Amino acid sequence: QVQLVESGGGSVQAGGSLNVSCVFSGYTTAPAAMAWFRQPPGQEREGVASITWRYNTAAYADSVKGRFTISKDNAKNTVHLRMDSHKPEDTALYYCAAKDGTVPNNPHRPSLYTAWGDGTQVTVSV
Repeated sequence: QVQLVESGGGSVQAGGSLNVSCVFSGYTTAPAAMAWFRQPPGQEREGVASITWRYNTAAYADSVKGRFTISKDNAKNTVHLRMDSHKPEDTALYYCAAKDGTVPNNPHRPSLYTAWGDGTQVTVSV
């Protein structure tokens, strides 16, 4: 059974930093890609950052480029998201997602991902 478990997050003031991590289990072969999505209150889920497991290719939403960094630890089946220079609009529930099979053409399309964590809250205050 595939499981994704997020950790980290919390509350931070604008301009501050937070880290979130996601550990996955239950895969017989590594997923093709891992991604972080977020869902602000009352809004749709949006892609934030993604990384391909084999090629280590990262992609970012324009809203977080230069501020967020995604990385992975192959040995620990873990994906990290380092978030710097936080803005109030970063406030959201952050989800980890995994896609098996092939690398996605649109890495920030939620429907392409087959496994999801329960989410971890990030709150940025002014």
